Amino acid sequence: MKALCLSLLLATTLAASAALIESPQKGGLKLASLSSISFGPEGLLLVAEPATASILAIQTGDTGATKAVLKKTLADVGGAIADGLGAKKEDITVKDLAVNQASGRIYLAVQRRPDNAVIIVTVDAAGKVAPLNLDPLPWVRVTLPGGTTSKVTNITDVAFDKDRVFATGTCNEEFASRIFTIPVPIKNGATASVFSAETYHVAHRKWETKAPIQSFVPYQSKEGTFVVGAFACTPVAKFKVDDIQSGAQVKGVSMVELGSGNRPLDLFSYTDKSGKEWLVVHTQRFKQNAFGPSKMWGARISMDYLDAKTPEKTNENAARRDEKESKGPEGIEIVDALFGAVQVDKLSNTEAIVLRDTEGTLSLEVAALP
Repeated sequence: MKALCLSLLLATTLAASAALIESPQKGGLKLASLSSISFGPEGLLLVAEPATASILAIQTGDTGATKAVLKKTLADVGGAIADGLGAKKEDITVKDLAVNQASGRIYLAVQRRPDNAVIIVTVDAAGKVAPLNLDPLPWVRVTLPGGTTSKVTNITDVAFDKDRVFATGTCNEEFASRIFTIPVPIKNGATASVFSAETYHVAHRKWETKAPIQSFVPYQSKEGTFVVGAFACTPVAKFKVDDIQSGAQVKGVSMVELGSGNRPLDLFSYTDKSGKEWLVVHTQRFKQNAFGPSKMWGARISMDYLDAKTPEKTNENAARRDEKESKGPEGIEIVDALFGAVQVDKLSNTEAIVLRDTEGTLSLEVAALP
C-alpha cells in the first residue's frame, strides 16, 4: 500500500509539471558533463551540460507533501558521497549545489575521478546521501546555439524565470560572452535564443566582450526583466532582456564593484525580516587575502543599487566595496556565514544551504542569513 501511494504521488506530480516540458523522453539519460544545476517549480531540475552545449530539464517528482530540511550539519559529506560511489574522498569534486524549494532536499553535482563520471547526488533531511536514479524520470534536452561559425565553449549558470529559462556561457568568437533564453514549456530537441553580452569591468576601466557571466539571477523591476550577473574581478551588472531579437548584442550596466582578484561562484536574492531586499554574491578570492579568514567569502548588496538609473552611479562611477572593512559603502556588507563556503544556495528568506570546506573536509549545513 505504501509503495502504491508513492507511485500515485509521483504520477500526480509528474502530470502536474507536464506543462513545464514538452515531448519528454524517458530512460537512457546519461550525463556527459555538469557545470551548474538549479531548480524550477514543481521539482523541475535544470542541468547545464557543457560537453553537449545543452540544457537538460528533468522532472524529479520530488515535491514532497511537507518541506523537510537538513536537520543537523553533515560533518563529512565528501566521505559519504565517496562511500556511496565506491571512490576515495580525494577523488570527489562537488561542482555545484541546488536546493529543491518544493521539498527541501539538497542536490549536489559531483564529478568522480579517475573515470571523470558525473553524478547527481541527493541529501535528505536526515543527512542520507544517495545517487539520483535518472532511469524513471522524464527529461528534455535543448541545444544552445553558438553562432554562424562558432560553438558554445562553456555554460556557467542556468536558472528558471516564470515563462522561460536563462543560461549564460561563452562561445569561441570575439563577442564571446553569451546569454541564452529558452521558452517554457521546454521542448525536447529545440534550441534557444542567444544574445552577446558586453560589460563594463569597473576594476579594469574598460568594456569587455569575452569575460563570461559567472553566475546570475533573473530580476524583475518596473523597467522590465533583467539578468543580473557577476563577473571575475568582480563587477555586478544588469542586462535588460525584454523585446530583443536573437543574435542581438546586449550592453550591460555595472552597478557595483566588489573588488579585483575575485571569481563569483553563486548569486541569489532574498528579503530580510525588515522587508529589505538583498543580492548575495558568493565568491572565491584568487589573489592574496585582503579581508577575512578564507579565500571563500560572500557579500550582500542592497537591491537599491540595481535601480540606479543615472550615469553618475553606474559603470566607471559604480559603487566600490571597501575592501578593508566588513561594511561600506552603505548597502554593501560581508556575509560572515559564507567564509569557507565552497557552494551555497538559498533555502528561504532566513536560511541558506552551505557546503563548507574546513581544512580539507567538506561539511553540509543550514546557515542563517543576516
